[in-house]
Amino acid sequence: MKKNNSTFIGVIIAAVVVIIVGATGIGTYNSLAKENQTVEAKWSQVENVMQRRYDLIPNLVNAVKGSMKQEQKVFTAVADARKAYGNADSTKAKANANAKLDSSVGTLINVIREDYPDLKSNQQVQTLMTQLEGSENRISVERKRYNEAVEDYNKDVVSFPKNIFANAMGMGQKDYFKADANASKAPTVDLDTDDGK
Repeated sequence: MKKNNSTFIGVIIAAVVVIIVGATGIGTYNSLAKENQTVEAKWSQVENVMQRRYDLIPNLVNAVKGSMKQEQKVFTAVADARKAYGNADSTKAKANANAKLDSSVGTLINVIREDYPDLKSNQQVQTLMTQLEGSENRISVERKRYNEAVEDYNKDVVSFPKNIFANAMGMGQKDYFKADANASKAPTVDLDTDDGK
């Protein structure tokens, strides 16, 4: 009778341990899955505002192109950057292409401001520039929110005991949105189209 009781108690203890581990695993998975969805939603919003800027750029370029024939280098850089962004198919590729787009759009806006004050005063150009500047600000805000969501997710993924469940479920750390390596250097604007000829 004592042997039956200790076997019964052992089975109950084992069942309780399995239930606790299972409940913890399910809770951890659900928590990480929700955080993962938050990260994905934040990245989607980053892409949304980058797409808005991507769509505005041709309008600005077309509005100023006729007055800026000698600025073909700037227009080519903007077109190449847009093409690279449009072809990017991963988070990292979009982030890298976005850095190039940031640089080329910034150069275009600076050229308009510094070298074409009459063009800058054109209402259509001014409206488009304001829209682009607003897009740049929105992108900055959304990148920050994305990185905050990634930080929260990554903290949970590396914390014990969630890291055990995260590794077992294939839920690894997410990449932060990082600036292009050249972003720390001030861009050089060279509009000399003479090329020494």
